[in-house]
Amino acid sequence: MSIGTPAQIASAAPDSRRGLPDYVLRRPTGLYRSLNPATKLAIAALQVVAAFVVPGWLGPVAVLAVLVVVAVATRTLRDTVRIGLAAVPLVVSIMVVNLFLLPGAADPIGRFGPLAPTWTGLQFGLLTSARLLAFSTAITVAYLTTPVDDLLADLSRRGLGRRGVFVVGAGVQMVPRTLERAGEIMDAQRARGLDTEGRIWRRARAVVPLAGPLVLGALTEVEERTMALEARAFSAPGRQTLLRVPADSTRERLIRWIALAAILAMAALRLTGRMG
Repeated sequence: MSIGTPAQIASAAPDSRRGLPDYVLRRPTGLYRSLNPATKLAIAALQVVAAFVVPGWLGPVAVLAVLVVVAVATRTLRDTVRIGLAAVPLVVSIMVVNLFLLPGAADPIGRFGPLAPTWTGLQFGLLTSARLLAFSTAITVAYLTTPVDDLLADLSRRGLGRRGVFVVGAGVQMVPRTLERAGEIMDAQRARGLDTEGRIWRRARAVVPLAGPLVLGALTEVEERTMALEARAFSAPGRQTLLRVPADSTRERLIRWIALAAILAMAALRLTGRMG
């Protein structure tokens, strides 16, 4: 059972809401942020499929244009760009491999000793990078606009078991938590006099004092989380009691069905050769 929908909790008397955690009282605002997590995942899946299935530049360019608008509207553009920068090494490797080693390419741009970059490889590399960028951006926008606890509560409401919810939550929170812990350890080591600035060799030397506490802290956190889950009757039989269920509506269910139908239609058209 649950204690009520977000609208019912917000309209309740202040005395009845006293003592409730922020997770229960929080109400997402904005057209996109207020969508059910399942709806945002369905939209992200549609965007990913469109970026890879629609032939040529139309798919990835259209998806990226929509995602930029959504990121601006939800005020997540800066974080989206920051996360997207992590894909730069992969994009560079894709460009280099396709530019010089694309099979069947016979239109060289020029010749630099034994190397001969081709126009076909350049175009294919740029298109592949655009599709990869559309894929990563779609997932990033859905992640930045969806609180993890809302996602887990919605998955639990839809019948995913406790262990499945725990695996999803641990996977989603692993990278942000690791980065946060690394920052805390780095600050602590600097307070103890560790030099982490300057030339590359100094920064490389600081990796060892950072890696040890980071690994040990991760292992300790796993043990503490396991004990906390058992203390909260993680293995107890019966359905889990949800304090708050993310809002859902007939309109959003229709959006999810439309997204699924569009994905199946694009896949069928591509497999039958009617879409490039």
